[in-house]
Amino acid sequence: MAIMQRIAVLGLTLALTAIAGVPQGQADDFPSRPLRLMIGFPPGSAADITARLVGAAMSETLGQQLVVESRPGAGSSIAAEFVARAPADGYTLYIGTSSNVTNAAIGSNLRFDFAKDFAPVTPLTGLPLILAVHPSLGVSSVEELIALARSKPGELTYASVGVGTVPHLSTELFGVRTNVKLVHVPYQGSPPAVTDLLAGRVSMMLGVASTIMPHVEVGRLKALASGSAKRPHIAPNLPTMAEAGLPDFETSVWFGLVAPAATPRPVIEKLAAAANRALKSADVVAKLRTQGFEPLGGPPDEFARFIARETVKWEAAASAAGLKK
Repeated sequence: MAIMQRIAVLGLTLALTAIAGVPQGQADDFPSRPLRLMIGFPPGSAADITARLVGAAMSETLGQQLVVESRPGAGSSIAAEFVARAPADGYTLYIGTSSNVTNAAIGSNLRFDFAKDFAPVTPLTGLPLILAVHPSLGVSSVEELIALARSKPGELTYASVGVGTVPHLSTELFGVRTNVKLVHVPYQGSPPAVTDLLAGRVSMMLGVASTIMPHVEVGRLKALASGSAKRPHIAPNLPTMAEAGLPDFETSVWFGLVAPAATPRPVIEKLAAAANRALKSADVVAKLRTQGFEPLGGPPDEFARFIARETVKWEAAASAAGLKK
């Protein structure tokens, strides 16, 4: 589906949300009881950390507690489906992630449509991805890596934290955008992937900055660029992919607040305002950055357009990886 079609679908979702509005008095009274904030990953995960740090600050603004509930499984789809079927009154929310978009891009057997069944509220946090190589590869820039890969088609290997994950599809996208052939070596999670990268058993990896940078700082890995739009706080001296010569390449693991699609627009806006206020809190920002997150934020419509772009991007990457069903 073309990007303009995706944007139209998400725009329609937001329009229907506005039409479904509630009397202003009811919107002013929202919330009048605690809210449920669902995550699709276990306690202690990045989604859980985001939910608890931002949710606690939102509770202060809204005057009601946001109770974080974890329903892990199926790449976060169990929790997503639960919220998609919940009453559209703003009291049951979900921490949507880049995983929801990649799951849809791959064509998994989902019983909900992330683009149609949710109303975007605001992006919350991002985990920057860092392109790192083993020092034995002998490259010091993205340009040198591309040149080496082109001179040895199909010889350079890259690790990922699993098939269909953002790091996997990001590296496939890197290959497409640079016209290089890389060999994928999937692992079950970050620890074994990083272990083999450190040992030189794989050549490179796009990994979460908080995992990669400690090894870069002691010289065990060489970082070439970050995938984020701006230089991340955790790696301020590292160029972005755009600065390294790939202006159309941007990727990160992100987490955002969404609600059931028919949630009234005044409620969406009230939730967005509370979340954005939380993301501007010096205390929240400090706590997030300590754990490697970049605070995001923005209006609902902008988040909808971002999700539309992400959907098109990951559909193309899934096709390149041979994962599109």
